[in-house]
Amino acid sequence: MKKIFALLLISFFYTTVVNGNTNDDNLYKKIDLFVEVLEKIRKEYVDEVDQSELIDDAINGALQSLDPYSAYMDSDLFESMETDTKGEFGGLGIEIGMEAGVVKVVSPIDDTPAAKAGIKAGDYIVKINGKQVQGKSLMEAVKLMRGPVGTTIDLTIRRKGVKKAINKTIKREIIEVKSVESKILKEKIGYLRLKAFNNNSSKQLTDIIKNIEKKEKTIGYILDLRNNPGGLLTQAINVTDFFLNEGEIVSTRGRKINENRRFFARKGDKVKGKPLIVLINNGSASASEIVAGALKDHKRAIILGSRTYGKGSVQSIIPLRNGGGIRITISKYYLPSGKSISEVGITPDIFVNDDSDDFEIDSKTDSQLNYALKLLTT
Repeated sequence: MKKIFALLLISFFYTTVVNGNTNDDNLYKKIDLFVEVLEKIRKEYVDEVDQSELIDDAINGALQSLDPYSAYMDSDLFESMETDTKGEFGGLGIEIGMEAGVVKVVSPIDDTPAAKAGIKAGDYIVKINGKQVQGKSLMEAVKLMRGPVGTTIDLTIRRKGVKKAINKTIKREIIEVKSVESKILKEKIGYLRLKAFNNNSSKQLTDIIKNIEKKEKTIGYILDLRNNPGGLLTQAINVTDFFLNEGEIVSTRGRKINENRRFFARKGDKVKGKPLIVLINNGSASASEIVAGALKDHKRAIILGSRTYGKGSVQSIIPLRNGGGIRITISKYYLPSGKSISEVGITPDIFVNDDSDDFEIDSKTDSQLNYALKLLTT
């Protein structure tokens, strides 16, 4: 415990003396209080507690008190998280966040174990392999869901409008995210389903559209961003740029000057102004919201569907000396109109109830897609 106190004193010295906050007596008192609480836990708690894990939990608590997306990662989790944006990783194929201390599904990724098992955007995960999730951090929940490929995991789900808990057994797989799916629909309409924004999404989309434009005389496009949980900011900018002739795409604002940036479209709409409809739902988040919001603000596309998730912040993954890292929010996204996406989301121009689970291209029951087709052909 004395070692912990010494480390905290060093941290306090750096914060107060090096950064010039020498008059903050309250900070010193809080550090002293923290050490006192740790000592009481060590002496009085009914079970013996691992002091190292307790400090990790305290770090996690500090980060998670900031927002649902900031968290601490130990070395194992940090290493595995670094692979997630490369387009191939092991797991369930699910994007999660925190809401009021509960793990909430942002979106299942198409054609992954989670999607095939019927997990839906907005579901709450209350148990993982029989263990209560409430009270755990986001990263702890992620760690519980990861495991060797081919092994199974039991999830207990709570869903709005459903009284009983839903139990799902899902087999972990290597998740290969094929970002773009495309097809020519009736009346020469190009359908583009963008499932995620990983490091090759915009190139895939560019190649597909170029190929379509060479072979077909399309009259318009449908860009389907439903259940797209987001991904890389650079990819969102590239995809939006593809459909805009000019203008601002998105800006980011943070405490540091270098986090305040504005991104603009380059000259040239690659589909030459052809009608565009963007499909969204509550599972559309982050990068998806940037694309939909920018195209809406510039009146370049009709946005159709239901309100998006509302994740409008930028996280940076920062390595630590112990081999772990922290995921921390460094700035927020703002649309060309100046509006924030955070906790608000994108409101569609035309609201059409989201009644599809699998988004089959030829599905006659997909009311959002069918409505979009009707708009483009009448």
